[in-house]
Amino acid sequence: MSYLYLLGFAAALALAFILTPLVKTFAIKVNAVDRPNHRKVHTRIMPRLGGLAIFAAFAGTYLLLSPWLHLDNRNMNLIHGLLAGGTIIVIIGALDDRFELSAKVKLLGQIAAACVLVFGFGIKVNFYNVPFGDPMMPIQDWISIPLTIFWVVGVTNAINLIDGLDGLAAGVSGIATATILVLALFMTNGGTVILLSCMLLGSIIGFLFFNFHPAKIFMGDSGSLFLGFSLATLSIMGFKQATLVSFIIPLFIIGVPLSDTFFAIVRRWVNNKPIFAPDKGHLHHCLQQLGFSHRKTVLVIYGVAAFFGATAVVLSQVSQVANWITVLVIAVTIIVLQLGAEVIGIVDRTRRPLISALQRLRMKAETETRTK
Repeated sequence: MSYLYLLGFAAALALAFILTPLVKTFAIKVNAVDRPNHRKVHTRIMPRLGGLAIFAAFAGTYLLLSPWLHLDNRNMNLIHGLLAGGTIIVIIGALDDRFELSAKVKLLGQIAAACVLVFGFGIKVNFYNVPFGDPMMPIQDWISIPLTIFWVVGVTNAINLIDGLDGLAAGVSGIATATILVLALFMTNGGTVILLSCMLLGSIIGFLFFNFHPAKIFMGDSGSLFLGFSLATLSIMGFKQATLVSFIIPLFIIGVPLSDTFFAIVRRWVNNKPIFAPDKGHLHHCLQQLGFSHRKTVLVIYGVAAFFGATAVVLSQVSQVANWITVLVIAVTIIVLQLGAEVIGIVDRTRRPLISALQRLRMKAETETRTK
């Protein structure tokens, strides 16, 4: 089946490369464009709807390969659930790209797609794996169902929130998809996840040819929401292979969008602003305010995403041997994230509790040294 993986990747890349210019022309024709404003970085009108090319390449590749796929019902449900829910997500995103839907309408569409995934195809978190716990601990439906819906909606929105620079959301999603692909290679029954990851990665790279700075087309909500939905679904598939993926691994896979979303919520709460109110305080905004160029900002965030992905792969292996390493890595990551957030001012440029505490400790140590 390995030849199907390569074929799926190549076909998806080629289809996305061919379809993206066509989608660009269509977006301009139907006036699905992104106009500059005080929150946005670009300075000229840009066509959106790029997500249609990504989704069409992904779904088209599956249709091309389907005659050669001989999968059991469980794996077919995984594929069909992703396609069915993804279709709803793309329709909602495309309508938003053209008509700018309200946040409530988009949220309802995301919940509907997640419910199709859970109730229509039975895709949900069934087991979890915690450090120092049993290898496979079952989750009751009354917890599993809302947890899965929350995860899908949360990740979907996290990718949408980082879509602020040319190539940023696509590149970060591509790195996360590649991480899931590597993790699936270690699984004993990860063939379907590998195939879907190859197809999704090819679709992203084919689109990136036109989306990296300077972009010729934006993916829009049709793209960012679909990529977020796909990553959430693929990571749930990883959860179902519970012996190799602990509950913390998917958080590292999409560490950049999740941490940016977390800090955005904290920032708005600290400043007494609505949680869903847009602002210019995201990671990419902060890096640009520090003097990084558009391209360098994107590459820096790519590097951070790759670091998170590599950490997820390492943790998936060492956590089976030494659980204390997982706990240590999580603790160090939290400290580093907090330090980084305070340095770049992603929450508040005046409140730096951890840096202030470290400075007090250093001053105290220096005072004690002088008095000796």
